[in-house]
Amino acid sequence: QVQLLESGGGLVQPGGSLRLSCAVSGIIFNLQTTSWYRQGPGKQREWIASIRFAGSPNYADSVRGRYTISRDNAKKTVYLQMNSLKPEDTAVYYCNQGGLSGAWGQGTQVTVSS
Repeated sequence: QVQLLESGGGLVQPGGSLRLSCAVSGIIFNLQTTSWYRQGPGKQREWIASIRFAGSPNYADSVRGRYTISRDNAKKTVYLQMNSLKPEDTAVYYCNQGGLSGAWGQGTQVTVSS
């Protein structure tokens, strides 16, 4: 059974940075594609980034150039470095494997506000 645990959220001022972590257990981590989604207040959950075991990461247009997804296979952890944060980035951020019907973490709150 896959378990995903996000951490690293918090309150940050506009223009600031945060790094989220997603610790994965219960699977052969190296072979899995891991994604980050987010759900802002009153909004639908949206995909923002994915990373496969090989190949280039993919990003939504809304975060490309500001966010970087990476993985540490030895630690079975996926990271999301978020720079130049904007108030509209405020959301609960979720880690996912296996798509919409796959495994989800509990989410971590990111609030961008002055």
